[in-house]
Amino acid sequence: MSVLVQISDPHFGTERPEVVDALRRLITTIAPDLVILSGDVTQRARRRQFDAAKRFVDSYARPTLVIPGNHDIPLFNLVARVLNPFGAYRRVFGDELEPVHAGVDALVIGVNTVRPRRHKDGEVSDAQIARVCTLLREADEAQLRIVVTHQPVHVIREKDIANLLINHDAAIRAWATAGADLVLGGHIHLPYVRPLNTETRKLASELWSIQAGTATSTRIREGISNSVHVIRHDPSSDRSACLVEQWDFDEGRLDFKPGPMTTIPLDRYRKPNETPW
Repeated sequence: MSVLVQISDPHFGTERPEVVDALRRLITTIAPDLVILSGDVTQRARRRQFDAAKRFVDSYARPTLVIPGNHDIPLFNLVARVLNPFGAYRRVFGDELEPVHAGVDALVIGVNTVRPRRHKDGEVSDAQIARVCTLLREADEAQLRIVVTHQPVHVIREKDIANLLINHDAAIRAWATAGADLVLGGHIHLPYVRPLNTETRKLASELWSIQAGTATSTRIREGISNSVHVIRHDPSSDRSACLVEQWDFDEGRLDFKPGPMTTIPLDRYRKPNETPW
């Protein structure tokens, strides 16, 4: 079985120490095969903020796939933003901005959607879409196939439409055709799980959007608690589905507790003529 934990938008520099401690305990207890950090690691891409993030990642001692978010490049240092936008990020997390994890039961593909010329809007290029498709087509049948972006490919509120990843529709269609199962994102600090294959958007196969809230930051919005996702996939017993659990921070217990759970059917294991989810 593969167990993955998705954390997003911790915004170190605005982190809540009690939430950081609780998240460390959760990850240590679950001992996932991989932690996925889907961007906005820091609040202002400052050295001490990246150092705090690195201390946190080191503290739970699990493999971690990290991609940058728009907050992880300088906002006020225009020279650095133009000449070396990912310099501070690379110092801590290395030169690879689009990491890939290929485990026995899961393939996780990171996509760098940050564009230094933009303030916060993210974009996925045609070349990036094609790169992801190539990796997806090479996946083993047993692997859960996950693509990770920072900005969302799907939103559920009208006011978040402006935050959609630029070129997201082309990416969704291509990645569904290539066999992706999940697209993980963050950015808007709102957790939800939604199917992308709908009556208004006919895809070649089923594909789901998994959006994470802010894991540890004080920058919670509209009273929505800090939260993370736990994703479970066991191809040895049931290849036909994976489970996505939302874990929410409990202000009274000062701990994360399980919340909504979604069972996601994996399209390639559907029987002929079986009705999609």
